[in-house]
Amino acid sequence: MQAVGSSMVPSELDAACDRFAVYLLDERGRSANTVRAYVADVRALCEFAMQRGVLAPVDLDLSLIRGWLAGYTRGQYARSTVARKAASARAFTAWCARRGLVTVDPGQRLASPKASSRLPHVLDHADAQHLMEHAAVAADDGERCRLRDRAIVELLYATGMRIAELCAMNMNDINHAQHVIVVTGKGDKQRIVPYGRPAAQALSDWLAVRSLGMRTPSPAVFIGERGGRLDSRVARSVVNRLAREAGLPEISPHALRHTAATHVLEGGADLRAVQELLGHASLATTQRYTHVSVERLRASYRQAHPRSVDTDR
Repeated sequence: MQAVGSSMVPSELDAACDRFAVYLLDERGRSANTVRAYVADVRALCEFAMQRGVLAPVDLDLSLIRGWLAGYTRGQYARSTVARKAASARAFTAWCARRGLVTVDPGQRLASPKASSRLPHVLDHADAQHLMEHAAVAADDGERCRLRDRAIVELLYATGMRIAELCAMNMNDINHAQHVIVVTGKGDKQRIVPYGRPAAQALSDWLAVRSLGMRTPSPAVFIGERGGRLDSRVARSVVNRLAREAGLPEISPHALRHTAATHVLEGGADLRAVQELLGHASLATTQRYTHVSVERLRASYRQAHPRSVDTDR
């Protein structure tokens, strides 16, 4: 905001940021989570610019954007975070250029650190089983939140869905008879994911108590203590707490997603089937995201290559 006398009026940067948010949501059809992340980054850039007297998009330049990113680099943010912020800035300045708000797109020459390809921690089969068993035992007393928490980890492991996708699930997304869920992923793209009997049982137990004490009906499958849709941060804390209680390394929902994909792949699933399960637009993303054990590679090679016997000598 720009101070004028004793009042506060929006600057041209504020107005451009608001229009950019509308563009992402209405014209590009980006998901609410994507829009929220991009707009938060762009607002941070605009605040940085306005603190330095830059009040209009036309005055943005490459050195200013680089200075903004440098603050995050010095703050020891993850490379993936800095890369995302750079991508947000480039998207914003490119949009400004198309709208005639800048004469030259300053983000065209903006470089950003390559996002780390480091994979999250993956539970082995025994640890994954232990986590699910612990969640089941913790829910044995029938306590409502514990039943919900068990369903959360069971579904995350069973389907490999993202935590935001799980929290966005609605009751009519579930086909109980066929054990499949319609998942709305990035860019509002939908896919169908299956789940097995353990997840089905955990989900059924949760849904049996889900509506108890609910004053206002909600379409959400997972709800918080006040009856509203469960926040992703709360769901993350559920996964962290259950892992800690089970004596396992602290894991994130994303680690459960990667664990699910890895176990499906190691069980013999085709890479494209895993791509469809995860909702990746590109197979290259799945190849980076999943990994195959050396033993499975050796076994596949021995089975498929006519001269594989030579590898054992």
